[in-house]
Amino acid sequence: MKKALIVRHVPREGAAGYLQPIEAAGYAIERIDVASPDFADVDLCTPDLLIMMGGPMGVYEQDLHPWIPLQIEKLSARLEQDLPTLGVCLGSQMIAAALGAPVYPGGRMELGFAPVMLNEAGAESPLRHLDGVPVLHWHSDTFDMPTGVELLASTENYAHQAFRRGPNLLALQFHAEMGEDPRFEDWLTHFWADLDIAKQCGTALRQDHADHGPAAVAAGRAMIGEWLSGIGN
Repeated sequence: MKKALIVRHVPREGAAGYLQPIEAAGYAIERIDVASPDFADVDLCTPDLLIMMGGPMGVYEQDLHPWIPLQIEKLSARLEQDLPTLGVCLGSQMIAAALGAPVYPGGRMELGFAPVMLNEAGAESPLRHLDGVPVLHWHSDTFDMPTGVELLASTENYAHQAFRRGPNLLALQFHAEMGEDPRFEDWLTHFWADLDIAKQCGTALRQDHADHGPAAVAAGRAMIGEWLSGIGN
């Protein structure tokens, strides 16, 4: 059976709704936390599919998180081989960094449910399933576009929301995997300072999660399923 490895930067950020299409595509899922002593020895070139999820840290905070340069080094080796790789939020920023692009604070907290704006390439990609669907945004960092990638989506606040490189690399700044996972409540309580920065109300976010979450997850699963079906083609 094919192997998928999920890299978790914090335990509260897992693959959530994306687990279903990954398993449906025939992958056995394993997980590694960057805080684990085993992470130093893990070979990110070994899995058939690598999924890197989000986290509250910045790629540029390497003095606080010594695993960041190690992960970028391991990821660079994988990307050089064009092995199937998915990055979500911090994971997408890691991909940008591994491809040589700067990652930096964006100057604004983007938090809440809203659609992404697909460009022509995005509308013809697996992201087409997200067209008009509000998905969860929760970030304040951004990145320059790496050389050799194709932009797929933007928002009013952040131009670089998704990119791909060929069929095997997909980077998503937003969280279309979140909408039915109970860990959303943990996000609200643990990252409460982000709500203050974004001037967001927890009660309103809970309602948006109830109203938009199921459709966001359904669209996200369709997107990932289609992307997985095109790997290597």
